[in-house]
Amino acid sequence: MAEPSPRVSSLIRATLFVRDLDRSAAFYAALGFDSVYYQGTLHDPSASQILGFADHGPLSVRIVKPAAHAANYGMIGLFLIDPALTPDVVPPATGPARVGEVALIFYITDMAATLAALRAAGATWSPAPQLFVMAHRAQAEVCLRDPDGVLINLVETDPAEQHLTGQEGA
Repeated sequence: MAEPSPRVSSLIRATLFVRDLDRSAAFYAALGFDSVYYQGTLHDPSASQILGFADHGPLSVRIVKPAAHAANYGMIGLFLIDPALTPDVVPPATGPARVGEVALIFYITDMAATLAALRAAGATWSPAPQLFVMAHRAQAEVCLRDPDGVLINLVETDPAEQHLTGQEGA
């Protein structure tokens, strides 16, 4: 008997609406998102309409993923909205997490090297890592912000753990 199809996929990508496409691409490349899945300009009006704009302006897009990651999920889409659409611009966040915001969480193998690379690539808030302790494990973690103020949580653990199944701590 065939297994039923899932009702929803894994998270395919997080899309970030950025101020500077090249700067953001360099930042996420420093994190390891160094392979381009798609790059181009979306000219069809549907691209703007899906985002809720009445008018159309081209959207510059770069979707990136780790080169070692063959699957087409877990990607980051970097989108630059045409200024002619006069999008609202959220001031870049600084400091700790705020109620209502999203954090992007990544498993990394080397906290010191990753933090140094991200700080050099424009991390805007980057405190020292802490040992995060749970009853079943402990690992170094830190939150920082990308050049546009997006909150990122780095967890120093084997990235292969992303493929584990089952409940954490069970």
